[in-house]
Amino acid sequence: MANPLLDFSDLPLFDQIRPEHVAPAIEHLLAESETALGAAVAPELPADWTTLSRTLDVATERLGRAWGAVSHLNAVMDTPELRAAYNAALPVITEFWTRLGADERLYAKYKAMDPAKLTPEQRQAHKNALRGFVLGGAELQGEAKARYAAIQERQAELQQKFSENALDATDAYAYYASEDEVDGVPPDVKAAARAAAEADGQPGYKLTLKLPSYLPVMQFAHDAALRQRLYRAYVTRASDQAEGDGLKFDNAPLIREILALRREEAQLLGYANFGEVSVVPKMADSPKEVIDFLRQLAAKAKPYAERDVADLRAFAKTDLKLADPQPWDWTYVGEKLKEARYAFSEQELKQYFQAPKVLQGLFKIVETLFEVAIRRDHAPVWHPSVEFYRIERKSEANRDHGLPGQLLGQFYLDPGARTGKRGGAWMDDVRARWLRPDNGTLQTPVAQLVCNFAEGVDGKPPLLTHDDVITLFHEFGHGLHHMLTQVNEHDVSGISGVEWDAVELPSQFMENFCWEWDVLKHMTAHVDTGAPLPRALFDKMIAAKNFQAGMQTVRQIEFALFDMLLHTQHDPANEFQPLLDAVRAEVAVIQPPPFARTAQTFSHIFAGGYAAGYYSYKWAEVLSADAYAAFEESATPEGLPSVETGRKYRREILEAGGSRPAMESFKAFRGREPTLDALLRHQGMA
Repeated sequence: MANPLLDFSDLPLFDQIRPEHVAPAIEHLLAESETALGAAVAPELPADWTTLSRTLDVATERLGRAWGAVSHLNAVMDTPELRAAYNAALPVITEFWTRLGADERLYAKYKAMDPAKLTPEQRQAHKNALRGFVLGGAELQGEAKARYAAIQERQAELQQKFSENALDATDAYAYYASEDEVDGVPPDVKAAARAAAEADGQPGYKLTLKLPSYLPVMQFAHDAALRQRLYRAYVTRASDQAEGDGLKFDNAPLIREILALRREEAQLLGYANFGEVSVVPKMADSPKEVIDFLRQLAAKAKPYAERDVADLRAFAKTDLKLADPQPWDWTYVGEKLKEARYAFSEQELKQYFQAPKVLQGLFKIVETLFEVAIRRDHAPVWHPSVEFYRIERKSEANRDHGLPGQLLGQFYLDPGARTGKRGGAWMDDVRARWLRPDNGTLQTPVAQLVCNFAEGVDGKPPLLTHDDVITLFHEFGHGLHHMLTQVNEHDVSGISGVEWDAVELPSQFMENFCWEWDVLKHMTAHVDTGAPLPRALFDKMIAAKNFQAGMQTVRQIEFALFDMLLHTQHDPANEFQPLLDAVRAEVAVIQPPPFARTAQTFSHIFAGGYAAGYYSYKWAEVLSADAYAAFEESATPEGLPSVETGRKYRREILEAGGSRPAMESFKAFRGREPTLDALLRHQGMA
């Protein structure tokens, strides 16, 4: 049987990969990698960068690409069979990577290299590799080394189970609402809910906890009892507070064990806590610096947040006759206040954001600013709704002769929410840019951009909220960072090797364009009339831009501070909920009800690589706001972004990837270190 996971001739054969392919492919690729490792650490092999890369990295990169395809399918097309195959392979994969990262013979080869003989890119990758060996346990001996490996394997298992529980708890819930209950819910959301109920052979409207269904109910449904029902189900997912069968997905025991293992891992490596380990490869110097940063930002934002809540309370009392708003009322009250204050609603705005038109507008700004061309391309895909594109360097000569430009990268776009697909939005790499040491060819980067937007109904294209548009731009920013790199060492090309607390800079930077008239006017067309977004409606949207910015900021600080304190000052033997309650008492302006269990679905830190790193979003927001200020300062008289500034940003930030420290890249672009000023100004808190 030809195994599609073993075909590396081009792009992954996503349409052919089946659960039964996983075990034999991983077994074969692990055997190849074991052989390569043996050759790499043999005494006769010189401690030479290119030789070592040709001997070992070629094999391990193939293993990484195949496992990446399996992991990706597990996240976007989950089935019981695929899940079983994934979970069966996970321990052996984890064991190999852990052992590789702790191999003292391989560590010795890297230590024996002379950095002076390396290129600047190789020097940065070499420096990262040495640090990685230390953090990977290469200096541990005997029982400590064995225990470190066991911890890695158990953590991988627990994090996968956490992710499965969060997905299953979300997918398991459905409520079939009556016509009266969904009064106020937007027509397109109702149409989708009606179709979903009919597909189940049920009357009424099928409401779920997936965001395209859940959020519009919380924003627009007039029925407070319906909002309460869905809210309770949403905030108790994967917890001991869930109702009925939902109890079986409780993530609390997994969280306690994950935290205990992280503390033990840190102490094995000679650190007091996992927070200290987490910041070693980041821009921040210490957990204390992070905690001080978050509290400094909270002190600036909280007065604005308190004013936001006071406005909501006053409006709820006078206009909605709600004297005591409950937790499930706040989103609804906020939407009504926005409509009253700015004379527009999210639903009105949404009619102008047809997904294909938005994508066209996104491509236009990227093509203009970064001097590239984006075209449709062909590749095997995992679902009929997935699209595939290529990014090329613009070339006048090629265009004049009808030839394509130089290929820079390619990407898949998987926009729609569906059962069996993990919630949220993310960018992942299929392969990295790499001047391959085995055959001397330049491998171009490929990315996956995954979102969870509502599908189109009644033959109309999908409609995006403005928040959806921001999400799409955000993930595309990550994609650009991965695809536009000009670095040839795969460990520091694109997003690889970029400090985790700087990796959100290009993504959050792109969000700014979602508030620019000259960008939006090219990407809007009313779903019924085709008319572009009226300037008057845009002006209302801009007026409302920083509506509840204070509340949103302290909400992010709450998550980030909880995460860092959890990994530094919390004893894993104790319950974690009291710590979350204490953080909320310190920074939050609206307290959730006692039954809320949001930590149990906090996948970023328990299953997604952001442990003791969730602060990165706010940290990088400072960088991105300051970077965008450079475009504001250099805008043309017509208000258009400067192509020269775009070129400098592309070269110093996007193309440089992880080949140098993020602060060096930022200073090369901006000429100085970042300041808080631009962020506070952009959010109306200056």
